[in-house]
Amino acid sequence: MQRYFLKSNELVLTDEDFHHATKVMRLAVGDKVELVKQSEEVVVAKATQITDSFVNFEYQLTVESQVELPIAVTIASALSKKDKADWIVQKGTEMGASGFIFFNSDFSIAKWDRKKQAKKIERLQKIAKGAAEQSHRTVIPTIAYVNKIDELFQQSYDIQIVAYEESAKQGEVSQLKKSFDLIKPNQNLIAVFGSEGGISEAEINKLSSAGYQKVGLGPRILRAETAPLYLLASLSFFSELS
Repeated sequence: MQRYFLKSNELVLTDEDFHHATKVMRLAVGDKVELVKQSEEVVVAKATQITDSFVNFEYQLTVESQVELPIAVTIASALSKKDKADWIVQKGTEMGASGFIFFNSDFSIAKWDRKKQAKKIERLQKIAKGAAEQSHRTVIPTIAYVNKIDELFQQSYDIQIVAYEESAKQGEVSQLKKSFDLIKPNQNLIAVFGSEGGISEAEINKLSSAGYQKVGLGPRILRAETAPLYLLASLSFFSELS
């Protein structure tokens, strides 16, 4: 069943969601969809009125399900080339991330022009929304950008880790699980990932000074766009499937 996120707690679709429902999905009066309220309550609702600009729905039943990770996970990813940010946001949303922060690192080749940053964030936010609907989540992840890694330290998190390639090369395999063992329900975690060139020693020193724990992600070296998904999958197994 198609799912949409509402802009309020009223059972009404407008703007882009209205267009998608009526033009793409060919929604008709009497059809049912799942609607996620601002309160994160999910309901099944039946279309009762379709106009040129909105669709009204009638409540049918409440959907009881727990689809969110027990901990809020923020993925902080250094800027990478091409459309890797799109991939990280789309797949990371499907796997349960609650937020994404992109930053310009010492080894980042890609740069976000200041004039285009707002449009890039808006585009990624749309990707997150679509992925959240597709994966039947109750929360749309947030998207943010900071100019340098130091700005990550303005927000505090219960658990702070950084995926470090050198830890993997040296065979470190236990620290990630140790970090997961510290997790309690409703806490928040931030995980920092480098670009194609990894994370510089200077940045690692800054992160360590700020309380970030270096972790390896297994014995293999992962791509910049794969590493965040590895972490999310590992966390899902640890907290939801084991």
